[in-house]
Amino acid sequence: MTTTPSSTTFAGKTAFVTGGARGIGAAVVRRLAAGGATVAFTYQSSADTAQALVADIEAEGGRAIAIQSDAGDAAALTAAIGQVARDFGKIDILVNNAGVLRMGDVGEFALADFDLTVAVNVRAVFVAVQAVLPFMGQGGRIVNIGSTNAVRMPFAGGAVYAMSKSALLGLVQGLSRDLAPRGITINNVQPGPVNTDMNPETSDFAKVMHGLMAIPRHGHADEIAGMVAYVASPEAAFVTGASLHIDGGFAA
Repeated sequence: MTTTPSSTTFAGKTAFVTGGARGIGAAVVRRLAAGGATVAFTYQSSADTAQALVADIEAEGGRAIAIQSDAGDAAALTAAIGQVARDFGKIDILVNNAGVLRMGDVGEFALADFDLTVAVNVRAVFVAVQAVLPFMGQGGRIVNIGSTNAVRMPFAGGAVYAMSKSALLGLVQGLSRDLAPRGITINNVQPGPVNTDMNPETSDFAKVMHGLMAIPRHGHADEIAGMVAYVASPEAAFVTGASLHIDGGFAA
C-alpha cells in the first residue's frame, strides 16, 4: 500500500463491510484497506466488480475478501459474518453500508418495496450488529451509512426511504447504551447526494438537490469514506450514539 500517515491506522484490524462492491461501499473498503485492515465485504450481484476491487487492493499490498450475500437475507448475512470471524478470529469494525432506494407516491407504493426497504435499510443493520457482537471486543467500531434524508426529505416520493433512515437514529442512540459497557461504539454517517452510478452529479435531478444545499455539488465517495475512517479509528473513541452529517449543508 502507499505509505501515508494513516497507513497503519487499522493495522491488525479486521473489517466487515456490507454492500462493498460499488459506490460509497467500495470507497470505504479501499480506505480501510489502505489503513492496514483486512477487509471482508459483501456484494449481491456485482461479482465481477467485487473481484476487480479485491484485485486492485491486493495489487497495492492490501488484503480484501469478497463474499456473495444478500443483506436482506438475515440467515445469509449472519453466516457471512460468522465465516469471516472464524477465518480471522475476530471482527473489529462493522460498516453497514448496504441499502436500497425505492421512491414512489404513497398511493401507489408497493408493499413489497416497503418490506424490502425495511429489510435492507433497517433490519439488516440490527441483524449484523447481533451477529458481530460475539466476535467484537473492546475498541470495536460499528458504523452505519444512513442518509441526510433521515432529517430532511424536501420532495415527494421519498417517505419510505426517509423513514428507514430515520429509524437508524433511534436504533443507534439506544444501541450506544447497550454497547458502551462492551467497549464498542456505534454511529451513523449520513451522506447527502453523492456522485455514484445510481445518483450521478450530471443528472437533471442533481440541479434540484444542489439548489437545496449550502455547497451546491454532489459529494465524492472518498469524502464519505474519510468520515467513516475517522469514526472507525482510535481517535473517535469518545464518539458514540451520533448521527454525523456529511451532506454539503443539505440538512442545514
